Amino acid sequence: QVQLEESGGGSVQAGGSLRLSCVARRTSITYAMGWFRQAPGKEREFVAAITSNATYYADSVKGRFTISRGIIRSTVYLQMNSLKPEDTAVYYCARRPTGSLYEGDYYYWGQGTQVTVSS
Repeated sequence: QVQLEESGGGSVQAGGSLRLSCVARRTSITYAMGWFRQAPGKEREFVAAITSNATYYADSVKGRFTISRGIIRSTVYLQMNSLKPEDTAVYYCARRPTGSLYEGDYYYWGQGTQVTVSS
């Protein structure tokens, strides 16, 4: 069973940066991966995704966040710069979409990591 392990969340002031990491364990196969987030009282929303040859971003994070793969292709990073209080949420890593990258239909999900941005 593939397991996704996220790390790198934390608390930061507005304008600061954080880098989230997601490692897919027990697999060597490269699939598309994505990051989603869910703030209290809100639905889960798409943040970013990466395929073998392209990256995709939500309009709300475009220009501030960067998704990338590590040297080990089963590792994905989300570099978050110029953070805003509205970026506060639990961030989830997901792997192997069943359809659209933007929808929440992925085979595997991580446990989530909290990101808190204070003003």
